[in-house]
Amino acid sequence: MTISPDDVVFWQWGMISLNATIVYTWVVMALLTLISWLVTHRLSSGTDISRWQNLLEVLVTGIGDQIREVSHTEPGKYLPFVGTLFLFIALANLLNVIPGYLAPTGSLSTTTALAICVFVAVPIYGIASQGPLNYLKHYIKPTVLMLPFNIIGEISRTIALAVRLYGNIMSGTVIVAILLSLTPYFFPIVMQLLGLLTGMIQAYIFAILAMVYIASATTAHDGGEPPENSQETQ
Repeated sequence: MTISPDDVVFWQWGMISLNATIVYTWVVMALLTLISWLVTHRLSSGTDISRWQNLLEVLVTGIGDQIREVSHTEPGKYLPFVGTLFLFIALANLLNVIPGYLAPTGSLSTTTALAICVFVAVPIYGIASQGPLNYLKHYIKPTVLMLPFNIIGEISRTIALAVRLYGNIMSGTVIVAILLSLTPYFFPIVMQLLGLLTGMIQAYIFAILAMVYIASATTAHDGGEPPENSQETQ
């Protein structure tokens, strides 16, 4: 049983190779694009809406509510980024029910790329919210001696974000492989179902952590009141 999608190479020419990680990442992106087009090309503003539009509205509303709960702000500007992270990871993990499919999130390169996206997005949202000088000031608080430690903290949490998702997806794959060799019928099916549940939970955790980091960059270092208190005083 193949564990890592990096080990499955479909095509190679010299140093250039096309492995399962790349192919199935493209498959997930294509499916997300196709599903979004099928659901949104006939949106209705009336009471008679399709089941797919209803599902889409439930997803968008649910993700928006979670963003609002974490950041205490309107989710509009964060929803495309955080929602895309969640949907990509969730769909990549759910497709594990298809025989022969290997989740790209089982590759450290994929989870690292997703974590780097969060690493880049955090200062972008922070600077957009506070301005470059106010955002950069938090790196030298409470003293300039904290600068290297704050930078290391930014890097270490990015590494932790990548390794956490990779480790949880890979651990489920390894357990299924072990049980498949011991009891090839019943237990692997149960573990596969548990793996799908774990995959959905990890998609949720990854998106929530991304929003926590963004919220901390946009609100926690502005030197003012917390968002909930500031809203009450307005």
